[in-house]
Amino acid sequence: MQDSFQVHEMTFDPSKEEAQQDSLNRVYQQGEVPMKSNNKMFLILSVLVLLGGTATGVGLSKLNAKEQSNAGESGVPLQQVATGAVREGDVFGSPEEKDFKDSAEGYLELGGLDGEGSHKLLREGGPSQNVYLTSSSTDLDKFDGMKVQVWGETFKGQKAGWLMDVGRVKVVEVNAQPPADAQRAGSATEGGNE
Repeated sequence: MQDSFQVHEMTFDPSKEEAQQDSLNRVYQQGEVPMKSNNKMFLILSVLVLLGGTATGVGLSKLNAKEQSNAGESGVPLQQVATGAVREGDVFGSPEEKDFKDSAEGYLELGGLDGEGSHKLLREGGPSQNVYLTSSSTDLDKFDGMKVQVWGETFKGQKAGWLMDVGRVKVVEVNAQPPADAQRAGSATEGGNE
């Protein structure tokens, strides 16, 4: 068998190459240039849609968080400051008990201990069991003379045995009486002799 070889002779025809180049130029001019501007427009619109969606999501989540932070145990909006008539079961301040690790219950009275606290919570057991209170979230003056449950954060006091920054208040009894121990001891023993 003989190997047959055919050699094709290639010739260079400049007119064919120019025709191919013209054809490619037309494709680029008609196809890719508009595609590039379409791609830019698509990219810009995509970014705008993403930014708009993100802004909407953030706005809705903040609105939802605000609505939920104003809803109490019964779904009734919480108040930061007691206004009008205060009733048993009313909750003021933070909506969540679990936000605070410390809580106490007792009779709320105006006055701290040697500059520590603006109020005190009188509890059974006498003055040594008092909780001295401050609050950065609700006005405790409205609860004077009431039995309340408070939640907050304990701080080390210089003279007060227990100093708490109150973040949540629940009214237990509106027309309450102070504990018997507190009436016997009075305020004379609370002048710093604890």
